[in-house]
Parts: sequence; C-alpha cells; structure tokens
Amino acid sequence: MSLTELSGAPESTPGPEPSVATTARPQRRAAPLAALLVRLHFYAGVLVAPFLVVAALTGLAYTVTPQLDRALYGDQLFVPAAGEQARSLAEQITAARASHPEGSLVGVSPGVGDRTTEVVFALPELGDKQHTVYVDPYTAEVRGQLTTWFGSTPATTWLDDLHRNLHLGEYGRHYSEIAASWLWVLALGGIVLWWRRRRTGRGRAKHLLVPDLSAGKGVRRTRAWHATTGVWLSVGLLFLAATGLTWSRFAGENFGAGLDALDARRPAVSTALDGAPATGGGEHQHGGAPSSAVADPVTFDRVLSVARDAGLSGPVEIVPGEPGTAWTVTQTDNLWPVGRDQVAVDPAAGAVTARNDFADWPLLAKLSALGVQAHMGLLFGAVNQILLAALAIGLLCVIVWGYRMWWQRRPTRSDRRAPAGAPPARGALRALPWWALAVGVPVVAALGWALPWFGVTLLGFLVVDVVLGRLAGRRGAHPTPSEG
Repeated sequence: MSLTELSGAPESTPGPEPSVATTARPQRRAAPLAALLVRLHFYAGVLVAPFLVVAALTGLAYTVTPQLDRALYGDQLFVPAAGEQARSLAEQITAARASHPEGSLVGVSPGVGDRTTEVVFALPELGDKQHTVYVDPYTAEVRGQLTTWFGSTPATTWLDDLHRNLHLGEYGRHYSEIAASWLWVLALGGIVLWWRRRRTGRGRAKHLLVPDLSAGKGVRRTRAWHATTGVWLSVGLLFLAATGLTWSRFAGENFGAGLDALDARRPAVSTALDGAPATGGGEHQHGGAPSSAVADPVTFDRVLSVARDAGLSGPVEIVPGEPGTAWTVTQTDNLWPVGRDQVAVDPAAGAVTARNDFADWPLLAKLSALGVQAHMGLLFGAVNQILLAALAIGLLCVIVWGYRMWWQRRPTRSDRRAPAGAPPARGALRALPWWALAVGVPVVAALGWALPWFGVTLLGFLVVDVVLGRLAGRRGAHPTPSEG
C-alpha cells in the first residue's frame, strides 16, 4: 500500500438534525501515534509514489524477459530439434573458437534439452560483459553470437539496467533504493491505518480484505479499493522491498556487512589443489574470473564427466581455472527446487577436490539466493512472472487511487477552492508521550543508518514540514483581508 488516509480529516455523513435536547458529541481526536503515522504516510506517499511508479513500470516490463528472449533470440538460444546424443564439448568449443578467435575462454554451459551450448569469451574492452557463442549441441553448428552480461541477453540486460538505475549508472541506483526503502514503510503503515479505521468504524473487520462499496462514489469508495487492494498486495510488496534492498547500493552494502559479521555468505569452493582455502566469495564472475585462454577443449569433457558422476545434474556451467588450480562446475538451475551445488575438479587427475552443496549453505545465504531468483521472476517459472506482474499492476492501481483520494478531498467552495486536499494536521510529534520518543528516536535512527536513503528522505520530509509550518504560522500572524 502506498497512500491512505491522505487528509486525515473526518468524513461527514448525512443524518437527522439533532433536537434541542440533544447535545452534539465532540469529535474524537486521533491518538498522537496514529496522527503521526497518518501524516508520515501522506507525505511519503505523495513524494515517494513517483519513484514507485517508475519501479513498478520497469519491473513489469522485466517480467516478460523470458518470452522476449525467445522472440528476439530464439535462433541462438534454442535448437530447432533436440537430438538424443550430443556431440562432445571439445567439438562444440572448437566450432565456437573458429567463429570467435579472439578473447579468453572463461566458461562453457553445455546445452540441455532444446537449449544451445553457451561458450563464453571475455575481452578486456568489454569490461564486465562477454561474448557468448551459441552452438547446437547435437550438430556442433554455431547458431549465433551475442554480447551478454553474466548470461543475460542484450534485451534482458537493457531492461535490467532500466529497472535498477534507469541507464544512469550508479547515480540512477538511488531511485530504486529510495523506492525499496519506503515501500515497506508505506505498506505496513497503510495496513495499520486501515485496521484502525475498520476496527472502530462501521463494518469493523469485515472489509479489511473486501472493499466496502456501500458508498456509490467519492473518497470513501476510492479509499476502500485503495486500502483493501494494498492489504492483499502487502506480503508481496514487503518481499519486493526486502529483496530489492539486498542488492541496492548503500543498504545493500550494509546487508552484505551483516552477512559477513554473521558468517552467512555463500561458502566459497576451494580451487587450490594443495588444499589451501579459497579466497573471495562463492560467486564467480566472468569479467574477473581466473581462466585459461588456451584451455584444452578435451578437458571440458573430462571435467563434465567427473561432475556428473559427482551428482551434478541438469544445466551446469564449467569455469576453467589457471594452470595448477582446479576447475569449477556449478549447477545453474534457477527453477524450484533449485540446483546450485558446486564442485571443484582437478582436470589432470579427473577427481573432485572440493564440494559446496546448496543444502550446506547458511540459512541467510539460502534465503538471499532464493529471494533474488523470485524477485527476478525465475524461481517458479511462469507462475512467478504472473505474480510479479500482478504485484506491479496492483501497486500502480493503489498509487492512482491514493492520488485520486488526495484530489477528491480538495476544497471545492468558491472561497476555498484548491487543486488538492490539505495534508493531515501537524502537531502529532509534539503530542507524543516521552516514552514513545525514547523508544522511537533510537529505532528510527538505527533504521536510517541501515537504510541511508530512508534516513535522508525522512529528514527531508521533516525539514519540509517545519518550513511549511513556519510559513503557515506567518500567514496566520498577518492575515490578508480575505482571511480576516
């Protein structure tokens, strides 16, 4: 949920005129914590919603990348007919090298089923990108070549950059981090506000999950759709916020530091043949991975056979090592249940020298890896894509309804006409009890440190609010003729 309770003003409902003997009941004031949450939800919703719109639209586009890849690059990625017996990797690599004589051979992913074999070459001028040559595993015919980014096609890479940084590099990553830093705050805050309204209002909890459409039109009907849709989306939105923050620029670094402190990173498999521990993380990277530019193609068949005997089934990637080190073979099956086991193989002895199974990873490492795959729409295949698309579309609807509520609550009298509704009343922070401040300030400060863009923007909201309050105070102290 991104915007609820946008004005905080009570609704008026038609009713009978009170008799002379009837005393009007005074309007109940909201508790200071609730009033503060309403005002924070309002400002955050209005100002952060544009970032969420961009994230939702670009994320929605990314959900169709598997179908887009098949449409654009089907000739390279897939074989016209799957055979029963694949050619040797040596033959396929030789064919790929003949069509691409430049660069270092840094990885081979043998074709499985109707997928082509991917032979990856690194060149210094490509930076962290590679040239991938696609070979029919059953005929050893080269099907084409693409410039890839860790296995992603050009179209997928373009949409991934659009979603992460709007093609603005490190600068652009700030937008997605702001969106992820506030998405969970808006979702949880919206749930609390809607629960309080349903708990005390007519209908009680009945319409927490079902919109109350008793009002034919107006802000009540809009709010019903906005809030109940947000409640349905809340689990998914919290998941997207959490997983998105894990690889954001600043919050992601803090998350990584936390994993290091807890020793919860993905374990690294040792490629040293003398039993020395491995250095670096468990993820290899083509751009900087050690490899041999003159690796014997025949060795790939030997290493693959050893890995298969060791139990690594399904799609795998073979990464050659420097002379005197082991090669690594890693499962690359991203569908549930995932295959992420990894072995190091001595290419000369034809034996496994080290092993790293997904089952042995720390729990946080497992959850992080699975969360990333689900965030990218890969973990559950088409079902995952559909769920992500529904989340994106639902979030867009919630935001539109939020802005519509803001507009519907605008003053329409000729002497008070305004383009949008007024923000909720200020003063809730000053009304908080001391114990709430004693607990809340350290918690918010800790969150601001862990999520820097949350802290910076929250401080910005406070500054804006103070400035607007001072301006409103001056206008009140020196009323214009029309105000007096």
